Amino acid sequence: MPDKLDLIVDTFSVVYDLLKPFACQEFWEFADHVPVIGAVYVIGRQQLVENRPRIRAMCESAQYRMVFDGAAEGSWTLIEQIRMLGIEDLVLSKQLLVLSGGVMPAEYPALTHDHFFNVILGYDENLQQMQRMPEIYNTLDKPYDFLFLNGRARPHRKYLWERFRQLGLLDRAIWTMLDGRPSTKGTELTLVQHNVNLMTTVTPICQLDSRYEVVKYQNNSVEITEPKRQFIKQDMFHNTWGEIYLQTEPYADTYFSLVTETICEHGNSFRTEKIAKPLAQGHPWIVASNAGFYRDLRNLGFQTFGHVIDESFDLIDNTQDRLNRIIKIVQDLCSQDLAQFLNECYTVCKYNQQHLSEYREQLRRDFPQRFFDFLQEHTLQ
Repeated sequence: MPDKLDLIVDTFSVVYDLLKPFACQEFWEFADHVPVIGAVYVIGRQQLVENRPRIRAMCESAQYRMVFDGAAEGSWTLIEQIRMLGIEDLVLSKQLLVLSGGVMPAEYPALTHDHFFNVILGYDENLQQMQRMPEIYNTLDKPYDFLFLNGRARPHRKYLWERFRQLGLLDRAIWTMLDGRPSTKGTELTLVQHNVNLMTTVTPICQLDSRYEVVKYQNNSVEITEPKRQFIKQDMFHNTWGEIYLQTEPYADTYFSLVTETICEHGNSFRTEKIAKPLAQGHPWIVASNAGFYRDLRNLGFQTFGHVIDESFDLIDNTQDRLNRIIKIVQDLCSQDLAQFLNECYTVCKYNQQHLSEYREQLRRDFPQRFFDFLQEHTLQ
């Protein structure tokens, strides 16, 4: 660690708790903060949005070291945000450094951080639910085959939902769809039925049954009076991060999770709470994400289910072909002895649950030094 560094951290930054022990100051509202010449600033998205002219001037002055904390976003989404905010020139000139949740292109001065793998175990409620893992394996006659949770509308989620509907598999799943809007921007996915591209149609909203919802949100059902284009997650969780919490019941009533990660068609691996939750809960999973997602997880020390599932789809570059292979795997699993499948997954799931705890501790231990090394690397340029 550096002997002396004026580090000033945004309290809304996602790495705030990791850097707080090394900070000399913190701020809640950047507009009220008096800048310290020579200091390193870590700034979250909201404060950057609200103070863009001031932050640009500080970057261009070369009197401060400015770091934009985008570690809650994958590389593709973060690049879009950087361009939308009109700060790409600052990033490419290395006047503004970046923290990212996914590996950024080489021309972006960025440090990758697994934010979601850090925070998933930061809630006592989740630690309590993890202790309930035996309930998943003690009951082998389950009412549903798989768990299929979808929040914001994204093309791969819509594609999978429509194909499962066609195959009659939705009735065999505990599923949600919290956003009924079509999601066709930037996608090449197509699914035509009766001369209609189903990707352009509205999807029915479906919330979790209250018995499967996290206890604190069981009474937050949003009434849907007509099919319409909407996104109800904010109403369900009162604009809080309600989906971070674990609840064992939907995992105990299914044999595996089909995880639809945030990124599927673009960018590098971006691991969110969506995969962290079955890892923490000890539930078998299949992930619909970018090509190489499984490879990258294994490189972090996690185990996958290649002994019971053909995971070669992970290296299929074409998104629609990759999704079609996943659909076939889910279809085949649902025709097999899922109790036996679950038993054969137990050792991997138990290992991953433990490794998640170990990996989180490593993340928390290593991040400050990685951050200061990152600063040093770019300070010398």
